[in-house]
Amino acid sequence: MNWLEFEQQALDEGYKIVCGIDEAGRGPLAGPVCAACVVLPEGAVIEGANDSKKLTEKKRDALYDVICAQALDYGIAFASEREIDEMNILQATFLAMRRALDKLELVKPDIALIDGNKTPGLAITERCIVKGDAKSANIAAASILAKVTRDRYMLEMAALYPQYHFEKHKGYGTKLHYEMIEQYGISPIHRKTFLKRILEK
Repeated sequence: MNWLEFEQQALDEGYKIVCGIDEAGRGPLAGPVCAACVVLPEGAVIEGANDSKKLTEKKRDALYDVICAQALDYGIAFASEREIDEMNILQATFLAMRRALDKLELVKPDIALIDGNKTPGLAITERCIVKGDAKSANIAAASILAKVTRDRYMLEMAALYPQYHFEKHKGYGTKLHYEMIEQYGISPIHRKTFLKRILEK
């Protein structure tokens, strides 16, 4: 497994600084979508980093600190549940990705490796890699930063809205979450466009 295949390909083509971009939270019924942009040092692979969904929460938390310490630069950004409802989840995801890139302060990448099959419309060269979080060191690192940041945000929301048990499901559509929505209705952080059938009752 060559975690730097796509990075090296970009460098061989003459690009100078490669970043990886990924998101977390496209599927949940509540909360924002989060995106991260990471620039690792050339040739660096974070040991143990992988698609964040394949790692335990404890492992992701530990890697989060390692990535933040070792990255040349990183940016993390949200698009809110309101923005998701206004523009749809795909466009809101792209917005979060553009914001994450804009948050870089120390380096200016000239190419972005993006997890998925659609480009978000960045101001630099974009290259999509399907399942990139399991193929590219920079995307895997971004995947972990996005997932950990969003999970921590949802823990804060769990303290604000304890009746929904966001600490258990992070806003995803579990049986428990649907039961709590049936019991308490929707909260200010629920995505109304994801709950049309419930709202129409």
